[in-house]
Amino acid sequence: MEEMTENVCIVCSQAKKDGITIVSQFVCEDCESEIVHTNAEDAKYRFFIHRLKQIAVSK
Repeated sequence: MEEMTENVCIVCSQAKKDGITIVSQFVCEDCESEIVHTNAEDAKYRFFIHRLKQIAVSK
């Protein structure tokens, strides 16, 4: 049985197995769900935008 490797999430900085890779950056399943369900007026939205900017910088 093949073992899944853990990746470090660019949002929460935790090592997780499940999530998505955008370009070359990993976003865990928990953060992905929270991002999708966060309203643009929520204070956390700005935090997510700041963390996701790493994707463009790392290209």
